[in-house]
Amino acid sequence: MPTTTPNTTDPLKRRRNPLLRPDFVRLWCGTTASGLATWAMPFILGLAVLHGSLSAVGLGLVLATRTAGFLVAVPLGGLLADRHSRRSVVLWSGLAAAAASPVLAAGLGTSTALMAVAAAVVGVGQGACRPAFQALTAEVVAPEDRQQANAALTFSVRGVTFLAPGLTALLATVTGPGALLLVTAALWLAAALLPRGGGAAPAERPARSPFHVEFAEGLTEARRHAWFLAGLGALTVVIALGYSATNVLLPLTSRDHYGTEAVLAGALTAYTGGALAGALLVARWKPRAQGWWALFGLGLYSLAPLSLVFPVGAVWVFAAYAVVGLGVELFNVPWFTAAQREVAPDKLARVSSLDFLFAYGFAPVGLALIAPAAQAFGAQNVLLACAALCVLAPALAALAPGARDFRTRRATPEHLRG
Repeated sequence: MPTTTPNTTDPLKRRRNPLLRPDFVRLWCGTTASGLATWAMPFILGLAVLHGSLSAVGLGLVLATRTAGFLVAVPLGGLLADRHSRRSVVLWSGLAAAAASPVLAAGLGTSTALMAVAAAVVGVGQGACRPAFQALTAEVVAPEDRQQANAALTFSVRGVTFLAPGLTALLATVTGPGALLLVTAALWLAAALLPRGGGAAPAERPARSPFHVEFAEGLTEARRHAWFLAGLGALTVVIALGYSATNVLLPLTSRDHYGTEAVLAGALTAYTGGALAGALLVARWKPRAQGWWALFGLGLYSLAPLSLVFPVGAVWVFAAYAVVGLGVELFNVPWFTAAQREVAPDKLARVSSLDFLFAYGFAPVGLALIAPAAQAFGAQNVLLACAALCVLAPALAALAPGARDFRTRRATPEHLRG
């Protein structure tokens, strides 16, 4: 009787862990490097203010021009990433940021204007690469593995924000801000050169349309997904109001209510720890009605402003921020994964650019308005209003078609209808 040997070539039995594939490892390292460089620049410039090589006014100007460059480049980067190779867009945007970073360092203590121009170029590189990285993830990772991959990517971002302050402060004891800015140039160079894949444009077209026409095509594609528009609206409200309110008023609450900056540091650390836990949870957890769960997680941000309203112990503030961090990742990972699944591949970068443009574009407006509003109406009233809107916006978004699972309803062909 012949013996049966096990089929060791069965792809389901021998399928490699997607997170260990070289192309994804390179992509993960590249996005981590860009995230570290992005985070480090404001921190390093803050150190420059302490060292006396940059004024507080200069710091504001440099960060403002970086934000302006980012907002201009995000939609342009989305257009280019859908027209050309996503890999090429990541390469050239990373190289631009890498080239501008030494110029930024050269301007320290000599020319704030030069620093502002260099910061704008860094912002352009940062903004252009974001939608390209999102689309490149969809090219490199199989659909069934994207949630796990997106969780790994967001875990690296949170890990950077958790570990980088201490590492940067440690490096600052042996070197100055100028040398640290050169380190960010090396990080941008790694972000540019490490990723692979996406060698060809996602869709070859017989003729390219003008930029404004292709941008309109991206808007049309976004409107096709009602859940995306509703979720983006909720995300914009939470970031522009909830995130801005807590960023402006948490330091004041830490000083005035608790008499120590330790509450500020502890809350931010708890938030990052919660986000790390959330990324680990959502890497494997795929519940039914995942879209509703994601919007529920987004609505948990209301706990952050609420924890600052009432005179509770500091431990409750830390707990609230930890839950908020977990909720943010409960939203982020399914949100990115759904966009990669539902949006037409040749329009994914443009739609992703709308995501970043709205989510980040209104944040400076909120940051500018929160402090005057707190002076006019009282900090407690502003925090309560922001908390209510952080709940209301995701709740309304949950009513949109397809929001239950973050899926777009397909039209039923006439011959299949009863």
